[in-house]
Amino acid sequence: MATAVTSMRIPTELNERYSRLAKETGRSRSFYVNEALQEAIDRFEYEYGILKDIEDYRAGRLEIYSIDAVSYTHLTLPTSDLV
Repeated sequence: MATAVTSMRIPTELNERYSRLAKETGRSRSFYVNEALQEAIDRFEYEYGILKDIEDYRAGRLEIYSIDAVSYTHLTLPTSDLV
């Protein structure tokens, strides 16, 4: 994986926690910061996607279906799964 260098300011206490964790586990502080950033961006993108869907719904930009309009044919279930 290609990497890029970035610089950011974080609270001293947070930096110390990452340093302590790195020392205790034998991994680099950079490893843990990258893990945290990856997890955070995944969550942020997911949450933003939900908020955008809500905005689109409220603005009438989403196609919606009533529960009555949804049938097994829309779900494309194999007929063997039908009870």
